Amino acid sequence: MEPVSLVIGAALLAVGFVAGRIGRRRPAGPPPNPTPLCGCGHTLSQHDTETNTCYAELRRDAYDKRGRWAGHTWVPCTCRQYVGPRPIDEVFVPRVLPPGD
Repeated sequence: MEPVSLVIGAALLAVGFVAGRIGRRRPAGPPPNPTPLCGCGHTLSQHDTETNTCYAELRRDAYDKRGRWAGHTWVPCTCRQYVGPRPIDEVFVPRVLPPGD
């Protein structure tokens, strides 16, 4: 083989090796634990366990009669039932109810 093509091949190999060392991605560590959310964006703790309704409040824009922005108002969440992931103990073990008469 020609010595020129060997030098060019070695140079390309060296450039690729250096570019790979400089541009490699560093491991970012473990991802954060996802928070289980309902479809309304609230957690299980903000839903009533008996009626499954959400008791959180949402901030909405308020407008006056002329259509100008008048600030914020707090309205109740319209979520009717928690649809997010259930805790594992609720799936396998039924809730303990008080004895009925």
